[in-house]
Amino acid sequence: MDTSPEGPRRTRADACPGALQLHEASDGALARVRLPGGMLTPEQLSVLATASRELSTGDLELTSRGNVQFRSVTDADDLAVRLADAGLLPSPTHERVRNILASPLAGRVGDGPDVSDLVIRLDEALRADPDLAELPGRILFTVDDGRGDVSGLDADIGVHATGDDFALVVAGADTGVRVPPEAAVETMIDVARGFGRERTTQWRIAEIPGGVDAVVSHTGRVPSAEKIDFDVVGSAPVGWFDQADGRVALGAVLAHGLLPARTAEVIVAVGAPVIVTPWRSIVLVDLTEGEAEAVVRVLAPMGLIFDANSPWASATSCVGSPGCAKSRADVRADLERAVDDGEVVPGERQHWVGCERACGTPRSTHVRVQAVGDGYERQSIGEVPLT
Repeated sequence: MDTSPEGPRRTRADACPGALQLHEASDGALARVRLPGGMLTPEQLSVLATASRELSTGDLELTSRGNVQFRSVTDADDLAVRLADAGLLPSPTHERVRNILASPLAGRVGDGPDVSDLVIRLDEALRADPDLAELPGRILFTVDDGRGDVSGLDADIGVHATGDDFALVVAGADTGVRVPPEAAVETMIDVARGFGRERTTQWRIAEIPGGVDAVVSHTGRVPSAEKIDFDVVGSAPVGWFDQADGRVALGAVLAHGLLPARTAEVIVAVGAPVIVTPWRSIVLVDLTEGEAEAVVRVLAPMGLIFDANSPWASATSCVGSPGCAKSRADVRADLERAVDDGEVVPGERQHWVGCERACGTPRSTHVRVQAVGDGYERQSIGEVPLT
């Protein structure tokens, strides 16, 4: 990427992988499936689990954008057919731009609104506009119910519930623009169209000098309220959550954000909706108390971690070798040894990486543990933007 007074200029097209545009990693083809709002039905999770076992490594890899990845894909065409049949690939033209994060507990826990309908309508509106298929695959949308868990994740375009209205969020910050709920989707689409018209080679709105004002001008709206500052939430919702309707939500993390196909199949048998979060975790929702107790009893021994004090609740890593040719170490194996030896302190956010690219770096303040030579170096990292 070149830089100039006009802002950064990307020297290549965005090659962000998707379900159809795969990335050739060191360990084979990598496919990424967008899950708007992280939402999965049991039937869809079953398709993903079977595809992982038959066409990939047997693990579903959760991402920091609430999506799912397959590594070492053996038959990309077969995978695409299965995803389309399951409703997970509703548009071959727009599939890479459907990056929509939403508050995982919205409408179930807390006082904020249920934003699932907004997510669905935003996804539909994105797919309905042919021009928006040309957006970069890095574009990121957020729909926050007001608790602030996803508004702080540096989205390009988002809305944040403020009571009766929604704050318009652009390039990770409140613009001061307020929109009624019925205009939230239309306004986000207007910003997305504005970005498409204003960008040249840039992948993110923040890369355009004066980009926020420029894209907001395409909405015809002006700031009308004091701006809200958003904190960065660096941890997943983990544990038992009582829903407003008397049912239960269970949040669980997994080592390395890997969900084995066999474990996913047991989750499918529970029959509950699953939400993939931007913290590489999952939330099972709408459980009865008896179901929730059975889930913990059966799935905890299979690797789902329901304890917020577990080291795995605050430790993540890049793929490392052999999956990445640039990595200097088998990062996942080394992190597992560190956890087993008690070297990872619960509550201390750590991200282990195999090289200076630091793939998967969390947005929140954390300790980077980077492979160098025969060991690792630790470095404190402040809040960083998504790229």
